[in-house]
Amino acid sequence: MGPWGKRDDILVHRCEPFNAEPPRHALARHTLTGTESFYSRNHGPVPRVDAEAWRLRVDGLVDRPLTLSLNELRERFEERELVATVQCAGNRRAGLLEVRDIPGEDPWGPGATSTARWTGVRLADVLAAAGTRSGARHVAFAAPDVSRLVDPPQPFGGSVPLAKAISGEVLLAWGMNGRPLPEAHGAPLRVIVPGWIGARSVKWLERVTAQAEPSDNYFQAVAYRVLPPDADPDRTAPGTGISLGPVAVNCAILAPDGGTPLPPGPTEITGYAYAGEDRTVARLDVSLDGGHTWAQAELDAPPSPWAWQHWRLTVDLPAGETVVTARAWDSTGATQPESPAAVWNPKGYANNSWDRVRLRTAGPGPDAR
Repeated sequence: MGPWGKRDDILVHRCEPFNAEPPRHALARHTLTGTESFYSRNHGPVPRVDAEAWRLRVDGLVDRPLTLSLNELRERFEERELVATVQCAGNRRAGLLEVRDIPGEDPWGPGATSTARWTGVRLADVLAAAGTRSGARHVAFAAPDVSRLVDPPQPFGGSVPLAKAISGEVLLAWGMNGRPLPEAHGAPLRVIVPGWIGARSVKWLERVTAQAEPSDNYFQAVAYRVLPPDADPDRTAPGTGISLGPVAVNCAILAPDGGTPLPPGPTEITGYAYAGEDRTVARLDVSLDGGHTWAQAELDAPPSPWAWQHWRLTVDLPAGETVVTARAWDSTGATQPESPAAVWNPKGYANNSWDRVRLRTAGPGPDAR
């Protein structure tokens, strides 16, 4: 096994903080992502948290501030399970790097997306027990991990609007795929904010604060914001750009992954598609000729309203090279932009342009005599 119990072929972008994604084929045909294949996105070293001494503080604009141990969370609130996809805002950044360099950012492929069955309690129930006051408009999350990549170093945190926090699907999770939450994925407790970028699903959670304004944490006020193409990320003021929240419709081709030559002829193409927030994927198109013509793939129903959908289509691969292109449409009629150049931004976030994989065939075609 690789570091933190990951598969041997995990693609490590950075060892410290540990940032890694599985190869494309590892996600193919699996509704749930095993811990060994689940991507890891960290901003600082994995903190060592003593689960026995750990407490969750709930404070801010509340009537009854709370301090809760993990056992108290389990005993006081109804346990819930939810299948939800978590997707990094930098997913598929490698496509943007082909357009123009993005200094200091990891070249994530399409594997910074994973899906698990999460176990915990609803954040809405905990906030109801604390009693949010009328002035509360946002709920902030704080964690002990500190990023040394920022000058000066900054602890990680962020927030979501109160309406999202109390909507019922947001979990305070201690379990992942039927097992205790692994240390590298946020134990003893993390937030799961379905349909939103992974940065809002704060790991190693230690504080929940109801407040009037969004979090002023660096990773909310400065990072995870889409800046204009001509902006200098090192000189932008807090609040500049568009704060990232719900995930835009996206898809990826998972298998074949282009790593080895294939025989020409009928070939099944598979992948995932994900719409974010409470949208679903309504259609998945595949093209073998650069988008001149398209065929519709078979699309699985989502395992929950908050999860990806897998798809498949058998195509007839000719001899030589073929670029397979995929695009998704969501339930609002929105689709993906054709080119990564159209969505390039100085931090490399939110690349949801068409996905493309170059396949090579070797050997005689099916009609060879």
